[in-house]
Amino acid sequence: MSVPLETPRPRVRRPDGTEPLRRKSMAPLSPGRPIWQRALNYLLVFATVVLFVDALVGERGLVATTRARRQADELGTSVAQVREENARLRELADRLKTDPMTIESAAREKLGLVRPGEILVVVKDVKPASK
Repeated sequence: MSVPLETPRPRVRRPDGTEPLRRKSMAPLSPGRPIWQRALNYLLVFATVVLFVDALVGERGLVATTRARRQADELGTSVAQVREENARLRELADRLKTDPMTIESAAREKLGLVRPGEILVVVKDVKPASK
């Protein structure tokens, strides 16, 4: 396969008789950068990538921060539930100290106590017969 050789272009003149501006020849490409500059560029790119990855998945990175926030939200919810339970138990304790009806109800339920003259009836659940 042969490559056609370029033929020089004919000179074109403008109507006023001047030639258009043209480059006489291509400027030679600049020689490659020194190796230390290329090495420095690679080192800077590598350091940037390492810092970016560390910011995402490092010990205090984005992923760890998101996980910690989610855990803090869950712990805040459980603290609120425990506080509600604590308030309910304090209220029950106060009623058990002062309210005779609550004391009687707790004694009947937990200890199985009855008043004189009452009859205690215990009902047991019957399990259905298996086939």
